[in-house]
Amino acid sequence: MADQATFVADTEPYMASLFSTALRLSTNRADAEDLVQETYLRAYRSYGTFREGTNLRAWLFRILTNANINRHRSRSRRPQEAELDEGDDFSLFHRMRDRNELGRSAEDELMDHFSEAEVVQAVESLPEAYRMAVLLADVEGFAYKEIAEILDVPIGTVMSRLHRGRKRLERELYEFAVARGLTPVADTAGG
Repeated sequence: MADQATFVADTEPYMASLFSTALRLSTNRADAEDLVQETYLRAYRSYGTFREGTNLRAWLFRILTNANINRHRSRSRRPQEAELDEGDDFSLFHRMRDRNELGRSAEDELMDHFSEAEVVQAVESLPEAYRMAVLLADVEGFAYKEIAEILDVPIGTVMSRLHRGRKRLERELYEFAVARGLTPVADTAGG
């Protein structure tokens, strides 16, 4: 059992990564802030049940995922809303590229031809289950086992969702490449 008096100190190191994931899930800064706030409120309320020595980061992401699913379900029951503010904080690609210009792969060089908006659009076009798996694995760096715990699904399901999500993402980015004349139209994205 964790001590609620140490909640802030224990969970503060994870706030930035929770927010970046929430921003990618919601694509709206205000919604992302609400999602992280809801996550921290739920985590604080149940921190007494958290078992010390287990993975606090995975536990927090599990709460974030559940909060996002609940939010998605409640919104799906309401009439569709139009977003006024576009999400523009999908700069992981640029940070990674700037950090390591040497030894760049062909994929890295190809990605130079895509705008952040196109990458965001490709990720957002993924179904929710695939998007969550891809974000948790490829952006947040969770292991398959941790993703399985966060999403409350078997590891095989995580592997399947990752494979399918990455393939769909590959197809989306391939379509952008064809539109830009970066690859022949006759070639296929393998899927």
